[in-house]
Amino acid sequence: MLISDKFHDECGVVAIFAHPEAEKLAYLGLHALQHRGQESAGIVSSNGLNFHQHKAMGLVADIFTEEVLTPLRGSLAIGHTRYSTAGDSALLNAQPILVQSNKGAVALAHNGNLVNAHLIRQRLESQGSIFQTNSDTEVIVHLIALSREHTLPEAISDALRRVEGAFSLVMMSSDRIFAARDPHGFRPLAMGRIPAADGHTRDTVVFASETCAFDLIGAEYVRDVKPGELVVVEPEGITSRFYTTSAAQSSCIFEHVYFSRPDSVVFGRAVQTSRENLGRQLAKESPVDADLVVPVPDSGVTAAVGYSAESGIPFRFALIRNHYVGRTFIEPRQSVRDFGVRLKLNPVRSLLDGKRVVMIDDSIVRGTTSRKIVRMIRNAGAREVHMRISCPPTISPCYYGVDTPSKKQLIAANKSIDQIRDYIGADSLAYLSLEGLRKACGDGQLTSYCTACYTGNYPTEIIDVEDIQAAAPR
Repeated sequence: MLISDKFHDECGVVAIFAHPEAEKLAYLGLHALQHRGQESAGIVSSNGLNFHQHKAMGLVADIFTEEVLTPLRGSLAIGHTRYSTAGDSALLNAQPILVQSNKGAVALAHNGNLVNAHLIRQRLESQGSIFQTNSDTEVIVHLIALSREHTLPEAISDALRRVEGAFSLVMMSSDRIFAARDPHGFRPLAMGRIPAADGHTRDTVVFASETCAFDLIGAEYVRDVKPGELVVVEPEGITSRFYTTSAAQSSCIFEHVYFSRPDSVVFGRAVQTSRENLGRQLAKESPVDADLVVPVPDSGVTAAVGYSAESGIPFRFALIRNHYVGRTFIEPRQSVRDFGVRLKLNPVRSLLDGKRVVMIDDSIVRGTTSRKIVRMIRNAGAREVHMRISCPPTISPCYYGVDTPSKKQLIAANKSIDQIRDYIGADSLAYLSLEGLRKACGDGQLTSYCTACYTGNYPTEIIDVEDIQAAAPR
């Protein structure tokens, strides 16, 4: 297994309403969101009467062949591509979740993480509820089924008021699509439309975690689902309600630093703009006399463009990424040093030899990969290696749908910047300031951001799973 020293993407969700090939649009949308999760993927569709579903482990293009998609034919569909943040990486936890309940059949796909899911699950299990997965998402399904509200929209609203944390959800009944975001707006969820064509009488309504999915299926971005909003799309039209009172906005700023594709609009703002600003601001705060600006691909590329433009130092792709590395590999018996990194990256010696290099990356998590890349660049002949990071030091884990290491594994939580510099072997190391990060991403303009991974100040009451397990009766 090739382990990446990066924060792992959360999940991607997509929903399609009123299209004769909804399942194919859902598949294409998931393909565009593949970067948000590579463990499993699934689609649930409806023809207005019956549900069809398919879920499997692996990548979207490998799972959904023509033979798999044909039986999924429907006019409504939701899809999910997953990286596990709560629950094991196993097929039983793949989404969407499809259940029969007293509110009828409901399918649900979730991006985020519920910080009180374990407490709710313990209570429900003590009352007789039986869970089929160990994913936090299933808690929502049980709450919907157990709600005393009579209509499905009211039951969904009731359930969402009882959970805390990050959630962008798409749900489906036989003839309706539902989309909702948590009151803080942690994770993104956009709404779009495909204009009616070819004799169709109505527009197709679509939802997706990022707008790059809209570009692939020919949809127009309309707006974001608002924090605390439940949107219902049904044959009679689109309705919206706010299921709870408003909360302080805390959109995940790391979506702009790393997670989202640069060609997406997230939280109403172009990610490309934010990342170039990150690089420009980093060049202002931490200049260095050097010959080349070199990104760590792919996540450091856009910030490196900004750094180069602001500093005037030439930008060069002096690290080449192999995009065809699988999840497993066979290492030669005679072990090659830094083999895992070399599988993914290879230096261009003709560009690096004798040069002073500014290496740009989006973050340092454990520091192990950065150390190997610095060593690789030096071995390729670089005279100096200066590391620049387009966000502040990451000192705290995320509880809102990002799979981050524990605090003891985060190098910036345990070492000073000088100590990190020495560990990775760079001539100098500098991070972007928190103020610079906020400025570059337009904090306070279209949204306010959660920066808990840099400050340790969480916008909700955090419930640590280890604390719950330690306190549970044995």
